[in-house]
Amino acid sequence: MRSRAGSSAAAFRLAGFPVQVRPGFVVFLLLVIAAQGPEFGLPFAVLVAAFTLVHELGHAVAARRTGARASISLDFMAGYASFTPTRRLTRGERVTIALAGPLAQVLAGTVAWLAVTAATGGSLTAPDWDNPLIVAALWAGPVLGALNLAPVLPFDGGHVALALLEAVAPRHARRAMQVVTIVLSFSVIIWLGSNPDNFPYLLFAAIPLFTVVAQFADEKGRVRAGKVRDRLEAAEVAAWAGGRVDFPRGCVPSPWFRAAQQLAQGQPEVARRLVLDDLIAGVGTGDALGQAPARWWPPESAPADALRPVVALLPDPLPPAGRPLPAHALAEVLITVGETHRAGLVAAAAYSSFRAPLLAIDVARCAAIGGDDATSRAWLASARRDLPAAQFAALVDRHAELRRPVATGRQPHERGT
Repeated sequence: MRSRAGSSAAAFRLAGFPVQVRPGFVVFLLLVIAAQGPEFGLPFAVLVAAFTLVHELGHAVAARRTGARASISLDFMAGYASFTPTRRLTRGERVTIALAGPLAQVLAGTVAWLAVTAATGGSLTAPDWDNPLIVAALWAGPVLGALNLAPVLPFDGGHVALALLEAVAPRHARRAMQVVTIVLSFSVIIWLGSNPDNFPYLLFAAIPLFTVVAQFADEKGRVRAGKVRDRLEAAEVAAWAGGRVDFPRGCVPSPWFRAAQQLAQGQPEVARRLVLDDLIAGVGTGDALGQAPARWWPPESAPADALRPVVALLPDPLPPAGRPLPAHALAEVLITVGETHRAGLVAAAAYSSFRAPLLAIDVARCAAIGGDDATSRAWLASARRDLPAAQFAALVDRHAELRRPVATGRQPHERGT
């Protein structure tokens, strides 16, 4: 289960939900058949595909009942339902969405197992365990559905446990669940490893462990990137305040600061090219709003009087931005010098290409400054879909003009878990 609706093309629709079938899912099913042999592997793979779809459909239906937009994706060793809430979800709603998937799988799987058992002439009290279809129906349906309720991440039971822990220890809930996942995963791996017959199941038991390790690596990377961004922002502030150029290794002042320096030295064409060349740089070079760390930070602390001469050098209309960070910086600069309408046009055009939430914030700011609170709220809602709640709240608090449209309108929605 994921919290943001996917945007890839759907293979088909089920109950109104777009369903994406990625190549990894087909590869996974083929590996199941190869590992188990065609006699058991083929019915097991078919039923795993069917019950995975039922499982994710349960999540999607539960999410839709809260007003969220949902989609389903089937990928290697997993399926997931992505959803975008239209409002803040309660903890109970989040738990309900998490439980809906495995419960749907257990219920549908049990019905299917009973039907297969009855159809093959077997007894419910003494099924024919030599029948591959009966065994496959039991494992693919109720057994795998019940295992998904285990209180470890990334299983649905882990998300339920996480939501409950957040009610009593919100600051430590995720770390506690990661520790629980590691301990339980290691315990299961050791137990399985004690019997050679269980070796084929070790990979499945290791999935939660791999997930938590990946989470730790991602968190460490975000912390490191955050420290670099903080140093970069502080260096940009110091450069504008006193001309002191002392940036982290591999980083440089913003093109706006360099352009202001060149303009002060009587080089207007060089100043103009510094800004425009960075603005139209090709997509894929990466920046703080994309995938790679930024080498410079927007001149948020720059005085308007220092920026106006540089803005006066730029053409009108401006060329399309090649990356989101220069477009965001340009919108910030235009707002600072009072050209809010032009800033809104720049940010809106760039948002249509990059879907970066800070560009939506820029448009919302321009609309709010112009007194159009309805438009501002609409753009805030777009930004909120892609930002964590704390970061979104910090941005609204940082820009005073955004507090009015947020306070007078419906609150932008909260992402699910």
